[in-house]
Amino acid sequence: MTIIVQLLILALVILSIILVVGIPVTLASPGQWEKSKNLIYTSIGIWVGIVIVTGIINSFIA
Repeated sequence: MTIIVQLLILALVILSIILVVGIPVTLASPGQWEKSKNLIYTSIGIWVGIVIVTGIINSFIA
């Protein structure tokens, strides 16, 4: 169970780094927001899902 939480946290960290770099680049590039809007919203939804699942699973461990 601990390995699952560690993998979820690793996925959360990697996705967070991608979003921290990707969102400002997308917003600063002309015309890219319209093309990448759905991908960014999906990535944010996945990030929120990972946070919630990690919190729920972690509550069973601690």
